[in-house]
Amino acid sequence: MNDSTHLARQVVQALLDEGVRDAVLSPGSRNAPLSFALLDAERAGLLRLHTRIDERSGAFLALGLARTSSRPVVVSCTSGTAVANLAPAALEAHHSGVPLIAVTADRPARLRGTSANQTTDQVGLLPRSLGGDIASGQDAASVVAALLATGGPVHLNVQFDDPLMPEDRWEPRPPAEAYVAPGAAEQSLTGSAPLPQGPRTVVVAGDSAGPAARVLAEQGGWPLLAEPSSGARSGAHAVGPYRLLLDGHLGRRIERVVLLGHPTLTRPVTQLLSRDDVEVVDIDPLGRWARRPFPVARTLQVAHAEPPSGPAEVSAGAEWLAQWQDAGRALTGHVAELLGSVPELTAQEVAGAVARAVDGDGLLFVGPSSPVRDLDLMMTPRATPGLPLVLANRGLAGIDGVVSSAIGAALGRTHAGLSDTRAIALMGDVTFLHDANGLVIGPAETTPDLTVVVVNDDGGSIFSLLEQGADDHVHAFERLFGTPHGVDIASLCAATRTPHWRVESLAELEHALAQPAGGLEVIEVKVRRDTRREMDERIRDLRP
Repeated sequence: MNDSTHLARQVVQALLDEGVRDAVLSPGSRNAPLSFALLDAERAGLLRLHTRIDERSGAFLALGLARTSSRPVVVSCTSGTAVANLAPAALEAHHSGVPLIAVTADRPARLRGTSANQTTDQVGLLPRSLGGDIASGQDAASVVAALLATGGPVHLNVQFDDPLMPEDRWEPRPPAEAYVAPGAAEQSLTGSAPLPQGPRTVVVAGDSAGPAARVLAEQGGWPLLAEPSSGARSGAHAVGPYRLLLDGHLGRRIERVVLLGHPTLTRPVTQLLSRDDVEVVDIDPLGRWARRPFPVARTLQVAHAEPPSGPAEVSAGAEWLAQWQDAGRALTGHVAELLGSVPELTAQEVAGAVARAVDGDGLLFVGPSSPVRDLDLMMTPRATPGLPLVLANRGLAGIDGVVSSAIGAALGRTHAGLSDTRAIALMGDVTFLHDANGLVIGPAETTPDLTVVVVNDDGGSIFSLLEQGADDHVHAFERLFGTPHGVDIASLCAATRTPHWRVESLAELEHALAQPAGGLEVIEVKVRRDTRREMDERIRDLRP
């Protein structure tokens, strides 16, 4: 056995032993030893191998797989610029705490700094990833185990020398121990910090806050302001259109915020957390953030709400919660009435229809910019149990790789035995176009059951809601921010043989959502962009 084949098999065996069950591979020459070893692991029934021709798309596919499989997932590629294409997904993985493992092929170290073809300094090339250089003769198992123990994104840079081709087939050893995901055990409240009733309190649940936010809100009898991807937007305490209420009299009366997760969606929440007259208690069980971009009074790993100390506290707490619940229900009705009075289909109505179409145990992957904010406004909190899994790449909130991340998340759900639940992705047209390569899936690859809903307003509507969308900048807006593209999405889908529907009314959308074709499909929803700013202002004017 040549050295490169032996090294590749060592690395793959170590990855299997550390719980890896999915790997995404992009083709190349230098990574041939890894490619053959990964294929042998799949043939042995120990790994699912997914091949993609685009490294950036492949890395986000791996990111999505890791999000729903609760295991570390490998993305592997050849040397040179291929490695740099993994950087966007590596950054998102770092900031969202996803265990992505980049296994990149490299030339031998002696060729670095020379003019050898496709050779650069790959060590440290992936930002915010803990890296390790592995060469023939090293203990690959020890290196892999040490790096994966960190729990975050990892970069294994493997040096391969000629010859690169294996001379035989390999039978990898089944892992000796069952894999246990870090943090899989439920956290006990024993020894947790008490939170007294005290001031008027709300619980803010940002991205990945988890069900602990709902539990804490219900313990304290406090309103729950939960983003769609928080994993906590359910139960009687969750308030749907909370961002509109934060700008009104209820928002101004808040005295304390209990924060869980990573809040990223709305300026009203950011402004609330930055207020001098509001105490912020940060519940951060994993210690993920060294500091927040706003003043924090206390940071706790786990906390529980103390019960009211007497009738006065019971009455005050019940009245505080009821005011938020009543205002939320009333505002939800006013928003629906306003949208119903508009003759054209709006992006907000699209988000509402998608939220209603996801089953209780289904998956909704939502893109950045306007769609996730529309979902935040329109997604009615559900009673538990039966809460759909809502995911979003909110670590850096970029538009990179959303199609591929959604496909990976859907495949991960299938591997977890949840293939009978509905999976839908919601995104804007610019986000969809930015990762159109995600639709390129080879005939031998597994295709997920995923409906991709694309809200097409021919450009970037999110900017119309910001300062640059004001009338003062109308002369430059379309060229710099609106960026109309004129792409025929139906033809783009046809090029990859992806089934496509185009709808322009709420009834058509609801019909399309109720009739999934199976496999990967795209529903394109045409909406207007020129009225987006006006509609947003009319919705804000509804706040009490």
